[in-house]
Amino acid sequence: MHVLIVDDEPLAREELSYLVLCHPQITSTAEAESVEEAMEEMMDQKPDILFLDIHLTDESGLDLAEKLTHLKKAPYLIFATAYDQYAFKAFQVNAKDYILKPFEEEKVHQAIDKALKTFSKEQPKTQAKLEALPIQGEDRIYLIAPEDIYLVSVEGRELQIAVKDHVYRMSGTLNKIEQKLPSELFLKTHRSFILNRTKIQEIQPWFNHTLQVILENGSRVPVSRSYVKSFKDQVGLD
Repeated sequence: MHVLIVDDEPLAREELSYLVLCHPQITSTAEAESVEEAMEEMMDQKPDILFLDIHLTDESGLDLAEKLTHLKKAPYLIFATAYDQYAFKAFQVNAKDYILKPFEEEKVHQAIDKALKTFSKEQPKTQAKLEALPIQGEDRIYLIAPEDIYLVSVEGRELQIAVKDHVYRMSGTLNKIEQKLPSELFLKTHRSFILNRTKIQEIQPWFNHTLQVILENGSRVPVSRSYVKSFKDQVGLD
């Protein structure tokens, strides 16, 4: 984690930098004494956490904080100041914490720990990898990732599993393979068709109040009257 410290007092910057670097999760710090220097540092280094004083020489840290509200990815803002009367204004400009001088290592580290917890919550959760589907070919078994399947259909006793540029064929029933497909990805649109909802490119009205779905690989899939209502509900159509 990289931290930027903005304070017009060199000794205050030095002290806070020392305390911040004592935290095991902080790898580096940078310092600035004015709003202009701070903006340059943020453009160049993109700090994760910003410690900001309220009173800077002829400037206010609140002005810098206001500028941060317009950034898409602003650093985590902690005001570090000798004045406690600005706390309300600080939180109005999206400050996450407020610590007072003279700095105490425990308070500084508590503020950093709070920031780290926020970062961990914001990290997108890794999506669980779906179990590969075994497809029995003529002379071998293929393992196909469910997310790569566009369409499963059946003709007689033959299943057809379509991926982007190939169709695998095997014996079986649609009901049996439906049980193996993740319900969050696949929709049954007809007694003979199951499609991957993430591969839908277009939905068209069709005959007798039915629908036709066009997938990204060009496949055209009917939605029969008995499945129209559930299909619309699941894809968010009125």
